[in-house]
Amino acid sequence: MIGNADQPLLVIEDSDEDFEALCRVMYKQGVVNPVFRCTDGDEALDFLYQKGPYYNERNAPRPSVILLDLNLPGTDGREILEQIKQDEDFKHIPVVVFTTSSNPKDVEICYRYCVASYILKPIDINRLVQTIHGFITYWLDIVILPDAVSK
Repeated sequence: MIGNADQPLLVIEDSDEDFEALCRVMYKQGVVNPVFRCTDGDEALDFLYQKGPYYNERNAPRPSVILLDLNLPGTDGREILEQIKQDEDFKHIPVVVFTTSSNPKDVEICYRYCVASYILKPIDINRLVQTIHGFITYWLDIVILPDAVSK
């Protein structure tokens, strides 16, 4: 891969199966980006604000792009999105929603909070792999991401 190889990706995803599929596709595409995963909303906020086990930049670097599931235990993805986009330190980080929710209200809320993309997780494994492949190609190779260290 070329492009954004050194840019950290934060994946906020509670499904082990979906995360594993993402990792497999990334491996097959030769992605070398540092990938960090949070499995619930509270952990994601700790990561972003460098609290608890994420007390320093080495444990929780500023992500260049965030892949966010909406339906999370605890603080859900909608709440995380709202907080990120209202915070001067984080609002410019592209957030890509990757969810099973096709609810028009969710779509509207997410775009109101300026998500970069809203992607539905397909149920079919072949479509899921294609969708992940498209995400990786676009967000980690084609676009220019903001510098992860700038605040």
